[in-house]
Formats: sequence, structure tokens, C-alpha cells
Amino acid sequence: MTDRRGVVAKRAENLMPGVLYVRGWAQARRSAGALAAQLTALGLEPDFPSLTADVNVSGEGLVRLGNVRPETAVMLAELIMSGLAAQAPTQAETMMREARKPRPDSSAA
Repeated sequence: MTDRRGVVAKRAENLMPGVLYVRGWAQARRSAGALAAQLTALGLEPDFPSLTADVNVSGEGLVRLGNVRPETAVMLAELIMSGLAAQAPTQAETMMREARKPRPDSSAA
């Protein structure tokens, strides 16, 4: 999906035979819908007026956020960081539970 610089491949404008464009676009449509639902729940839908599903030349789905104001980009970055911070204790708890589990005795072999 990305080139060596991490840039998304060019969108599909001319379709090639044998490429499963519909599958990629359908996945992007579901993902864009899920994102739109969360943005709406947060009252942020107006900040992403160009949110759409698309597909690239390889048939991989793309979710396009469109042009957003700088303030919106900062807000999105802060939401992502908040989510990661909230997830970190959960991951730490899981790791601690895993560490407490008894391990099989490998010396019996």
C-alpha cells in the first residue's frame, strides 16, 4: 500500500483487469463508516466534511480524511494520544497477569 517513503499509492483512476477494487473499496467504506460514527458521537463530524472511502491502483482500500484545519489535526493527534495513554495501563495489567501465570516445567524433558 505504501512506497519506500511510506506514501500511500496513487488512487485508482484507470481500472486494471484482475484487480479486486470492489473488495478494497468495501473495506474502506466500512472503516470510513466506523470512523464517521465515532466522529459524530464526539460532535466532530463537521470537522471532517470530506471523509470518504476510496481505493488505490493496487485495489487496497483507502480512507480519505480530506483537507482539515490545523486545529482539527491537532485535536485528532490529541485524541489518539489520549487513547494510547488510556490503553497503556490495560496493556501493563495484561503483561503483569501473564507474568504471574505458572509456567510449564521445561526441566522435566
